[in-house]
Amino acid sequence: MSAGWWECCASSCFGDFQEILQEPEPFSLPQPLPQWPKGKGFATGKISLGELEVVKITNFDKIWSCTPLLGASSGVTFYEPSLVPAGYFSLGHYCQPSDQKLRGYVLAAKCNSSDAPQGLKSSSPPLERPLGYTLVWSESTHRDGSGYIWLPNPPQGYKAMGFVVTTKSGQPDLEEVRCVRGDLTESCEVDEVIFDRNAIFSSGQFYVWSTRACRRGMLCRGVPVGTFYCSKNDSCEELSIACLRNLDSFLDAMPNLEQVHALIQHYGPTLYFHPDEAYLPSSVSWFFDNGALLYKEGMDKGVEVDSHGSVLPCGGCNDGEFWLDLPLDAKGHEYVKSGSIETAELYVHVKPASGGTFTDIAMWIFCPFNGPATVEVASFSFSLSTIGEHVGDWEHYTLRVSNFNGELWSIYYSEHSGGQWVDASELEFIEGNKAVVYASRNGHASFPHEGSYIQGSSALGIGAQNDCARSDYSVDSSTRYRVIAAEYLGDVVAEPPWLQYMREWGPTVVYSSGTELEKILNNLPFFLRFSVESFVELFPTELYGEEGPTGPKEKDNWLGDER
Repeated sequence: MSAGWWECCASSCFGDFQEILQEPEPFSLPQPLPQWPKGKGFATGKISLGELEVVKITNFDKIWSCTPLLGASSGVTFYEPSLVPAGYFSLGHYCQPSDQKLRGYVLAAKCNSSDAPQGLKSSSPPLERPLGYTLVWSESTHRDGSGYIWLPNPPQGYKAMGFVVTTKSGQPDLEEVRCVRGDLTESCEVDEVIFDRNAIFSSGQFYVWSTRACRRGMLCRGVPVGTFYCSKNDSCEELSIACLRNLDSFLDAMPNLEQVHALIQHYGPTLYFHPDEAYLPSSVSWFFDNGALLYKEGMDKGVEVDSHGSVLPCGGCNDGEFWLDLPLDAKGHEYVKSGSIETAELYVHVKPASGGTFTDIAMWIFCPFNGPATVEVASFSFSLSTIGEHVGDWEHYTLRVSNFNGELWSIYYSEHSGGQWVDASELEFIEGNKAVVYASRNGHASFPHEGSYIQGSSALGIGAQNDCARSDYSVDSSTRYRVIAAEYLGDVVAEPPWLQYMREWGPTVVYSSGTELEKILNNLPFFLRFSVESFVELFPTELYGEEGPTGPKEKDNWLGDER
């Protein structure tokens, strides 16, 4: 049976589906951006990276779409950047899934040699035309037409930054893109799979990914270009394209403190707790003022802590020698466990992301107590009595804002030991450009929408249950916040003493889980029963016993990226 017969049949079967595919609509925030306070390079539309100056291009012309004949993938559409300002050059083309709102960018660059750091200027120009192109993949069908994907061949000492897509078999124009001198680049890696083609009647396997810098975090300088990577196989150990490097030591595109406050007041989400939440947040000072005690290894008696945490040991690392705990008396113990939402505030850490082309606004919430977990087994729900409980709970979400124009790009929702980035186009907005964050009942993990989220084995339908719903228990982070750290601003922000406490905010917990889990297993239908040992392996390890949680500055994402 010929491949042509298969394609003809598939085209007939899927033709109606192809006709109803609509060109994706561009996404915009619910309200226009405000006029931000004046500063240096923030929200000016362009960013200096040293010898290069870049602008963000969000206008695109469609080139070609590739849609699978079978399978779950929705297909991918390739775009050419348009309305590139005079003097700037495209670095590559853009692509995204065909069924999503048009939402992305690519950077365009121009030479900015006068601003290159002294002693680092090169006799070679920052940008050069490619020498030619190598065809890496092509496809031609009755349904999609013809598409060709090309990798620019850079001159020696230069790097390609992205691929070029055409609908004709001839090589693209050498003026289509520019390559970048190698010392102005950093290595990049594949990120999320955009497209995975494995059709029996196409030209073979084909994969498309978004890309990101290999080294990410507050101190890293890699700048993703926004282009894609593609390959005929799923092995991507060393990419043939690169990202840019920010050599501007002052990071002038980062917002000043006045602009930081304006961003928080404009975008700060409302954090909703579940209507049945028994363990609400509080301010750190309320926790200290109401009897929290500091313990040291070898000492039986705890020490009272002042409002600012001045008596806490500062610096170092978590050596397990100190920990905090609730008041000893029963009344005070239960009172502090319940929290005080009236005093709660978000503690804000502002830091560079993507080499200073974005700003991350990490917003931390403190809860004196983390309640017991609820588990779900194949639609059966069981509330546990003690498993999952611990003193001191730090949770957060992070707003990622573009430094080109101050636009909210995405929010990271931290979920216990994991989390997810959610694009602004998928957020729930309640007032202007302010989104919503839902804290799960008892565990306080953050999620973008109401519902019940399962953390564990999704294939078996078994895991910790995170219930999220709107209620009167809420904290508006656009007004109830405190900026506690912004290292790039120098001494402008004074960090509170308690932030330097690197030890545990609760005692070590070891649960006796066997009896409680046996009761659950005995109530399951026979075909769903497991051994206790097998059952335990299906849940996050933090449910079964852990050292007391550490504060924000001890978390990997304080210096690093969110994932």
